[in-house]
Amino acid sequence: MKIGKLSSNRLKETVLSKITKHRDDILVDSAIGEDSAVVDFGDQILAISSDPITGAGQKAGYLAVHIACNDIVATGAKPIGIQVVLLLPEEITDNEIKEIMTEIDETSKEINVQILGGHTEVLSHVDKPIIIITAIGKAEKNNYVATSGARLGDDIIITKGLGLEGAFILANDYSNILLERGVSQKVINKAKSFDKYISVLKEGIKAAEIGVNSMHDITEGGLIGALDEVSRASKLGFQININNYAIPETVTEITDRLNLDPYSLISSGSLLITTSKPDELIKELNKIGVKSYKIGKMIEEGRIINNGKELKDINWDGKDSLWKFIEQNKN
Repeated sequence: MKIGKLSSNRLKETVLSKITKHRDDILVDSAIGEDSAVVDFGDQILAISSDPITGAGQKAGYLAVHIACNDIVATGAKPIGIQVVLLLPEEITDNEIKEIMTEIDETSKEINVQILGGHTEVLSHVDKPIIIITAIGKAEKNNYVATSGARLGDDIIITKGLGLEGAFILANDYSNILLERGVSQKVINKAKSFDKYISVLKEGIKAAEIGVNSMHDITEGGLIGALDEVSRASKLGFQININNYAIPETVTEITDRLNLDPYSLISSGSLLITTSKPDELIKELNKIGVKSYKIGKMIEEGRIINNGKELKDINWDGKDSLWKFIEQNKN
């Protein structure tokens, strides 16, 4: 089986089809594109989501906290706590474990999130630390957002730009290969600073306040994976005109040199939003220092990308550009 997320079709067939849904207080449950469950608690809802960090080495604890909490924010909820599971290799030292936990704790405090507990275990068949975080958050019941909420005619907005997390991981963990391929140290250093853009807390909360129909954190699979999941969740198609301004120059430089597809590169830090109020949203996001770009619309059916070139199925295989690069560059 190929490394990476299961494709949507395989996930539906092997996992989701085996889940029984039998509680009325679950407002959003397991489904394609729904990264967080939403539970009815009367006037408020509880949002809960789990995510692993497997493809990153440097600052893995930092990324793990933000990526799990980003899924919570994409429901319009504010994250309040996390559970941390550490699966560790035999050769790890106590000091290395302390460093991981210190990074997780410091990152959590920065966004006012509390570590609630978890599990720590050393395994013989793990060759690098795997961090799995479950995040929880809360929101007013009338103010939560689901991926499936995208509506026909919605404009599609993305924030910040694509490939931020992917470029950050590549610059930190594979700088020697980037240098060999002609990427300058200046560009590498710029990509290493992208960690400050990984959280979508500001734009997610603001978008929920304004009122949007759907939000989805652009993670593994990049924009292509996110569009696939939003399309399947909402049972709609999309028409996209992907312009280069939605990809930071630093990301373009790195992906061009490595011959990677920036549109399927892991992109935490960029939030995909569908809304009937795009101009108001872009204006309000700009006020809080978050750039955003209108890239298309939700349509009744079909998947049309760039200048009318229709792709009936984007055939996303679940594999991120980052994983393809890692597989090609194993020692």
